Amino acid sequence: MIGSGLLLVRTALASPARHPRTAVVLGRLLGLGFLICFGTGLFSHLLQDPLPGMAFLTRPVWLYRVTQGAHVVVGTALIPLLLAKLWTVYPLLFAWPPVRSVAGVLERAMIALLVAAAFVELATGLANTFQWYPWAFRFRETHFALAWAIVGALAVHIGVKLPVIVRWWRRSGSVGEDGALLPVGEGEGDLRPEPRAKGVTGALQRRLERAPVPPAAVSRRTVLLGTGLASAAVVAVTAGETLPALAPLNVLAPRAIGVGPQGLPVNRTAAQAKVQRTALDPAWRLTVRGPARSVTLSLDDLRAMGQTDAGLPISCVEGWSTQAQWRGVAVRDLAELVGGRDRDWLVRSFAAGAYATTVLEREFAEDPLTLVALELNGGVLHVDHGYPARLIAPARPGVLQTKWLRSLEVR
Repeated sequence: MIGSGLLLVRTALASPARHPRTAVVLGRLLGLGFLICFGTGLFSHLLQDPLPGMAFLTRPVWLYRVTQGAHVVVGTALIPLLLAKLWTVYPLLFAWPPVRSVAGVLERAMIALLVAAAFVELATGLANTFQWYPWAFRFRETHFALAWAIVGALAVHIGVKLPVIVRWWRRSGSVGEDGALLPVGEGEGDLRPEPRAKGVTGALQRRLERAPVPPAAVSRRTVLLGTGLASAAVVAVTAGETLPALAPLNVLAPRAIGVGPQGLPVNRTAAQAKVQRTALDPAWRLTVRGPARSVTLSLDDLRAMGQTDAGLPISCVEGWSTQAQWRGVAVRDLAELVGGRDRDWLVRSFAAGAYATTVLEREFAEDPLTLVALELNGGVLHVDHGYPARLIAPARPGVLQTKWLRSLEVR
């Protein structure tokens, strides 16, 4: 009875759009998207937690803006793609018997892992762009682990389905001109059971034969076009937080180009960091500790040093970015002052939190555009942007561009 019921459900769900060709087209887009997200996400992760001996490019200065922008934009576009792919293949859940071998059990378990990990990855990633964390686990570590699970499960899934993928990679499929499914055996997309299939009684077979052929109103082309439009739409209304051309359409993203103090968005204000009193204290000093000596510099001391202008983007892991003009003291000039050239540096903020201390690798410290910034867009640095002094460097995540500096120390 269970098998008969499942067969009837599967037959009722048959549609010209639910076809291996549809699944392959959507699947290859999903695979490409997840690989782009994995590569860009791995790059971001290693920038924040580099492996021993790693070195990073500081040019082009917009490198991280592009990679992380692509990470969030592509990840957002994957949401409708994933939903469409699941709509295409979910009638296969009603196969009877559910599995026919140990390999079938393992395949279904791997698909379950892939789907679950993909859903959690995309949902939590979207929530992260809004800085909304309604869960107890640490986002970045979980996001990183799920990325590896997705890539591993995807590799296994592709390996298992490779014959079907190869067959339907370019073929137009087996749907007739009138939209009716061709007989079983001529098209692997037909969800109807074969005549005299195991577990199909004569009465059930007659019911299946009398079942109407699904209408062709929803074709594969309609599904693919609708999915493409949905992906394009979600990108158009969110990518404007990093792509100036789409800024007028930016209605759903939490940040907007040009909106915020001095024309830049703010993730964490001075009030949220509870640093207003220290930041505005005239007694503030920046301590620079090197191998040869240590110096303590006031704001006036820093302003009296040679100033460097740099046009650099501020690019955050949440996907938003904005170009800005910065002015301040080059870090390598401060390193020269204390005998600390060509070294890694510990950068400390007087704000508490996960990034209160960061590491500035030597390739960034030696770059002439890496600054202890004192001014932004032609004015004194706003307190929400790190007054009295903050770090800004090319091609680095915003979380490492430490605000409200307390000290720089040779590592």
